[in-house]
Amino acid sequence: MTRAVLRTSLAALLLTCAVRTPAQNAAAPKGTIAIRASRVLDVKMGQYRASQIIVIEGERIQEIGDAAEIESHIPPGAQVIDLGRATVLPGLIDCHTHLTMSPYLGAYRALSLSVPREALLGARNARATLEAGFTTVRNVGARGFADVALRDAINAGDVPGPRMLVSGPPLSITGGHGDINLLAPEFDASADGVADSVPAVIAKVRWDIKYGADVIKFMASGGVLSKGDNPALEQYSPEEMRAIVATAHGLGRKVAAHAHSAIAIRDAAEAGVDSIEHGSFIDADGIRAMKQHGTYLVPTLYLMDWFMENYPKMELTEDMIEKARVVMPAARQNVARAFREGVRVAFGTDAAVYPHGLNAHEFPVMVKLGLTPLQAIQAATMNAADLLGWPDRVGTLEPGKLADLIAVEGDPLADPSVLENVKFVMKGGVVYKNQTAR
Repeated sequence: MTRAVLRTSLAALLLTCAVRTPAQNAAAPKGTIAIRASRVLDVKMGQYRASQIIVIEGERIQEIGDAAEIESHIPPGAQVIDLGRATVLPGLIDCHTHLTMSPYLGAYRALSLSVPREALLGARNARATLEAGFTTVRNVGARGFADVALRDAINAGDVPGPRMLVSGPPLSITGGHGDINLLAPEFDASADGVADSVPAVIAKVRWDIKYGADVIKFMASGGVLSKGDNPALEQYSPEEMRAIVATAHGLGRKVAAHAHSAIAIRDAAEAGVDSIEHGSFIDADGIRAMKQHGTYLVPTLYLMDWFMENYPKMELTEDMIEKARVVMPAARQNVARAFREGVRVAFGTDAAVYPHGLNAHEFPVMVKLGLTPLQAIQAATMNAADLLGWPDRVGTLEPGKLADLIAVEGDPLADPSVLENVKFVMKGGVVYKNQTAR
């Protein structure tokens, strides 16, 4: 048995031993639920529908429409949940999270954590994320398949959390953003996802998928919170990128490319990746390539605000801090240009650079940089669902789709910051949070 398999098995075992919460004991949806909503946001049409009832059977929406029409045929014995004057919208989707990581485990301190410990940390972060209204996430990077174990534990009902698509260890060149660069040479340490050359990246993609990856993540450029690499430079060659994408797509997996540098963004888009993560130095060539290929941009913008206030607590190296001071402000300027020029956008936050559960703080920043509140919400619902390959499951409130929905007080189309305080969360017909006025 390989070390990777041992790690995964141990992480899964520890997660299944976690204490079950009252909400999770009733995780299997039962019977029919009718939700009365003062107004529901139709994210496709961009408008509210007043006085609605949502009928849920098991984990899926059976019917949604005008309360006066549906009230008369709600099945006898159905549980009725009245959300009062709250605004209802689809469960939110974050396409760039790291649930098994924490901002307070930066640099050398992170080296002391075992993979099983990271999986258990992920269980706590998963709950915080779900209760913040994010019912689906794409986890793009975790050591030792800790995110696979977490996903499976959530699916089994062992711990509460959002639906997860996971990447397992991201692919990185030797010494790149995804490698272990903090130890002395005598340790000869390499990260799980390190692969150099076309044959090596093909083998690594297959290895990730073998052990449970839903999506493939690779580091097309250097990064910020890593030692010794340069975010303004490309890491994988165009040939290696094309090999990664062809292998992943051939096995039915989408591909996310971490890319700060302009050349990496362009080359990754031309290689056929499904999304560019961050896009900090995107230029005209990158915008052209992304629009030509229909590539999604997953900007991660709010983290700058939190990072600049809190980085002294994060125990980072000096070069990480210096890179952040350059990359993060540039990202806002360049991403705003991409917004103006119509690049497709899916919501993502890089949760773990800041504490999990603050994901919705991304919305006001997206609006400040040029998106309308509706466009920002669409990025976190229907666009994100499309990027994940789940448009038939999540992203809108329609009959046949999963009963993932949230409620907030106020008008998110007028003030997207109200999404930072979610009052009601349902995932798959199960209520995980209800703080609405009764």
